[in-house]
Amino acid sequence: MYLKKRATIILTLLFCFLLQGQTDLVTGVDFIGNKKTKSSALLKVIRTKVNGKFDETQVEQDKKRLIRIPAVADVQYKIEKHDKGYNIFFTITENFTLIPGANVYTTDEDEFAFRVSLFEFNLFGNNITAGGWYQRDIYDSYGASFRAPFLFNNRLGLALNYSNLTTQEPVFLDNGTAQYKYNNTSYEVLGLYQFNFFNRIELGVNYFNEDYLYRSGATAPDVPTDFNVDKLLYKLIYEYNNLSFDFQFVSGFKSLLNFQYVQSTDGVLPSFIIGWNDFFYYRRVSSKGNWASRLRMGLATNDDSPFAPFAVDNNINVRGVGNTIDRGTGVIVLNTEYRHTLYEKDWFVLQSNVFLDAGSWRNPKGDFSDFTNSDNFRIYPGAGIRFIHKKIFNAIFRIDYGYGVSKDATNGFVFGIGQYF
Repeated sequence: MYLKKRATIILTLLFCFLLQGQTDLVTGVDFIGNKKTKSSALLKVIRTKVNGKFDETQVEQDKKRLIRIPAVADVQYKIEKHDKGYNIFFTITENFTLIPGANVYTTDEDEFAFRVSLFEFNLFGNNITAGGWYQRDIYDSYGASFRAPFLFNNRLGLALNYSNLTTQEPVFLDNGTAQYKYNNTSYEVLGLYQFNFFNRIELGVNYFNEDYLYRSGATAPDVPTDFNVDKLLYKLIYEYNNLSFDFQFVSGFKSLLNFQYVQSTDGVLPSFIIGWNDFFYYRRVSSKGNWASRLRMGLATNDDSPFAPFAVDNNINVRGVGNTIDRGTGVIVLNTEYRHTLYEKDWFVLQSNVFLDAGSWRNPKGDFSDFTNSDNFRIYPGAGIRFIHKKIFNAIFRIDYGYGVSKDATNGFVFGIGQYF
């Protein structure tokens, strides 16, 4: 009798345990409002799975994952509990994702350059980015890209890039500055892997050819006027991302490490290592403000070469400074700005910003004291305006004017699509 009673208690406990386990299961995941994006593509993005264990913290992270992809402007979710478990409903507000792009910049030295592009950020409704660009910066350039971060599963993807870039590049010699026509033709393949919500990696190789042709300016006996070299670039990118998005507002921290080894076949442009880390910090300020900052710190092999890899450039790091006005083997740049929403109604936002771009560079074959040398400082405060469409991915038309206050400073406008950083 005692054994029978004991067995009944054990069976009852097991039944309750199994019943409890069943009620903790996800029995359904549904998407509402996604007209272009396939539900199968959205399922690849999230970690919550049907017949998996229900975790509301995971569902909240999945909401943030979905907002990060270009196809999605906003996400809300609803959880319905029933006898067998939980049904989860994600309501999707989609972005328009066929996006033209334009970047234009000028300086007070009558310099003018632009880049236009057309990219589809949700090709075939599968969260694939594909498109191309054209640039005019004295010479013509063009390129194309393909990026599918969830091509194989919700962690593993692939990226392919091609570019044919031709520019006029200043080369800084001891006796003056030379102007070279520079061409870089490159082919790149990258594997993409996401470890978890916060961490991802890119690993790949880039084969490219560099061609320098002397045009004008100073010369030096040890610097050729025409040379062509093939190179292999091995690339590692590691990202930690804990950003949260609410349309034009961003908050949180992100760190992006880019490490490269460039193998050269020519002694004029020797093999070198280069690495830099971008630290991003965003903070909401009251209901209409957003403080945004980017700090870049980088070093490269400290060769005594006029073709040093880090450039001081108007459209990359210091607004208003001009097109590649200096080079170095190390860099420290801080971009910080306050963004304020002046007007917002329905899909449209008018946003202003005031900024400070400041940086310093290590000279080729120099030392770390170069960073504190006033000749290497570039300080550019400025202001700008943003026109934002909330339902089109990256539809932010920006105009910035940078005014140099450091030695030999210039002034200039920078026009572009998307926030500067």
